[in-house]
Amino acid sequence: MSILVAYYSRTNVTKKVAESIANQLDADIEEIVPKVKYDGKIGYMRGGKDAISEKIIDLDSLKYNPADYDLIYLGTPVWAGRAATPVISYIKQNEGSFNDVKFFVTAGGSGFEGTIEQLGKYVGKAPLKTLSLTTKQVKRDEFKDELASFIE
Repeated sequence: MSILVAYYSRTNVTKKVAESIANQLDADIEEIVPKVKYDGKIGYMRGGKDAISEKIIDLDSLKYNPADYDLIYLGTPVWAGRAATPVISYIKQNEGSFNDVKFFVTAGGSGFEGTIEQLGKYVGKAPLKTLSLTTKQVKRDEFKDELASFIE
């Protein structure tokens, strides 16, 4: 089975989870890189505003085509109760290219459910599984059991 882990991470929390998944499954990994900069305090504010409006932005070139994979693990942080703008843009750019999907979501503490619903709406199908982790869990490496269940 061919597997791709595609993710966006502003603060490297979602990246840590993505790399853990890719390493355990020996999967290809695609970092979604926006042309819009979301770093720093201004980027944080811009990110929340863009997420609320579900703005579609330009992304750097991608290495992998999701249509070439049997399973896509798609990861996003929660921004203002929604998926990060770069991930929604990635989904729109690759509309109709997703076979089976699993979603993993990271957040300071809330917004998981709405973000997962939003991802499903944009991808156009329900995920096989979902994983919701807090920033604290990831930073403290307290997500191994949840991750094992998620990737099985």
